[in-house]
Amino acid sequence: MRRPLILAAAMLIGAAGSALAQQPQRTTATYEDWVVRCAMHDAAKICQMTQSTQLKGQSQPVTQIAIGREGKNGAIKIAFQVPLNVWLASGVTLTAGDRHGLVAAHFGRCIQAGCIAETDIGGTVIAEMRRLKKNGALHFKNANQQDVAVPVSFKGFGDAFDALPK
Repeated sequence: MRRPLILAAAMLIGAAGSALAQQPQRTTATYEDWVVRCAMHDAAKICQMTQSTQLKGQSQPVTQIAIGREGKNGAIKIAFQVPLNVWLASGVTLTAGDRHGLVAAHFGRCIQAGCIAETDIGGTVIAEMRRLKKNGALHFKNANQQDVAVPVSFKGFGDAFDALPK
């Protein structure tokens, strides 16, 4: 009668010991309004910084911005995910303060979670985003061609970018 209980306890202790010995596969760190997520893929650490915007009462984000490097020495990419109900021809524009065209991208694909636009960004744009103190906005058109603007915060942007592996 007691044997199954002892075997179950031994399996739990063994499983806990092996879980403690493993390296974490994913890490997350928050820098004010930006989150840096890293994961191991094929012995390489892949990281990106993200910002999500949610509506009150909803658990799924309305928009997401992700910035990361493509490979160890690759270009820095920025990707925007917006809801499915968009006018694809309009693309997406990130604005900040007086700068109305900080980053612009065309939609490349739509998946179940939304439509994605991405582009490369260089050091000049990164430097400008680091200096921003005021909020910006992500602009796109919905399927009825009505303008949509979703607020974007640059608080913590510099620290989050610095946390990305070089």
